Amino acid sequence: MAKGILRVKAKVSGGKTKVKLMAKHIMESGQRKDKKTGELIPARFLQELKIMHAGKEVFVANLGTAVSKNPYFAFNFAGGASGDELTMTWIENTGETATETAKVK
Repeated sequence: MAKGILRVKAKVSGGKTKVKLMAKHIMESGQRKDKKTGELIPARFLQELKIMHAGKEVFVANLGTAVSKNPYFAFNFAGGASGDELTMTWIENTGETATETAKVK
């Protein structure tokens, strides 16, 4: 899986930071068969997504095989300012992990 899978829009409004996030990921359950070979396609899905702001967790999602391809999340948290940075870490069931950042507007 390539790095940089998260697409984020974060904006401060009324003392809250509103975050919209999409993970560009196949979220394969391991239950589908390849149409050509008939073999099961191995499971490959995001297990955890964690968002940090100023050293504090503001969002954590524990995911599994029931989550669809390219999952979308939207949440708010108190505080934040334009120019602040969000640190986002994801972990895949395969053990692959990455950390990405996004700026708050």
